[in-house]
Amino acid sequence: MVALGGGHGLHATLTALRRLGDDITAVVTVADDGGSSGRLRAELGVIPPGDLRMAVAALLTPPERDAVSADSPADARLWASVLHHRFRGSGALAGHPVGNLLLAGLTEVLGDPVAALDALMSTLGARGRVLPMSTVPLEIEADVFELESDPRISRCIRGQVAVATTPGKVRRVRLLPGDAPACAAAIEAIGNADLVTLGPGSWFSSVIPHVLVPAQLEALRSTSARKVLVVNLSPEIGETPRYSLERHLRVLRAHADLRVDDVIVDAGTVPAGRERGYLEEAAAEFGATLRVDSVAAPQSSVHDPVKLGEVIAGLMADGSPATRAQGDEDVRE
Repeated sequence: MVALGGGHGLHATLTALRRLGDDITAVVTVADDGGSSGRLRAELGVIPPGDLRMAVAALLTPPERDAVSADSPADARLWASVLHHRFRGSGALAGHPVGNLLLAGLTEVLGDPVAALDALMSTLGARGRVLPMSTVPLEIEADVFELESDPRISRCIRGQVAVATTPGKVRRVRLLPGDAPACAAAIEAIGNADLVTLGPGSWFSSVIPHVLVPAQLEALRSTSARKVLVVNLSPEIGETPRYSLERHLRVLRAHADLRVDDVIVDAGTVPAGRERGYLEEAAAEFGATLRVDSVAAPQSSVHDPVKLGEVIAGLMADGSPATRAQGDEDVRE
């Protein structure tokens, strides 16, 4: 299983997949330029470690139904908490999570972010693997409308934090550099996968960037894995205000020609009727089947890992679509 994303959305997907098995690879966006990640990126030139740290913690913590393995070299829950712990005070360390500093230090010692992640996972006894989408830090650049008196005029906004906090409507994003190098290990994992998930998460900064790295997009097109898109439960303030679920799909489709087998949406977010019909049409543009089920946590705006895991397990139990490879060629045409 390979999960693509970043931040809290990827954490939710990884927690769901942990209930299905341990052979999981997380592929994480590396364009964050805010907070601790932004500081370490600017000062040390490392890829931003924050989302990578969150993925490590998600794979470190066992599902609730599991006990920590007796032969584990560390107490998983304790170390997951330590990775997220932020230093207090007002000095140079204030606000830095322990895990961010560990990854930055390991990267300097080993000279390679993939080796640093592998070493941290091994030391903590975490199952699976965490990989960066690219081995160099990337920048997000967006065309944002509704910032000028004429709503037809767009303004170019650069930087993930700036894009997320600028009022207006994001229409298109780009990665800088445009020919960003993919992580070779991530490309290999996608090629060998039985299942690839994309989303949920910040749509323009954690989801769409995964189809903007040329080599990774080609790997997604050519893999024989079942590809599942998990759609957000609601619009996100800053990135997707007033976006319908249908709009989420059409914006992703506008950024890349890619076949997807299943699109998962929460039943509570899309009632039966005209709106669901539009959503089915948008999913069909990916060659996908719309899967409507209860995947939200009660009285919350986050996905329930148990429910999401059960839906994905059911899709895999149904078998793999037989014409996936040909379908990708059809989409590109």
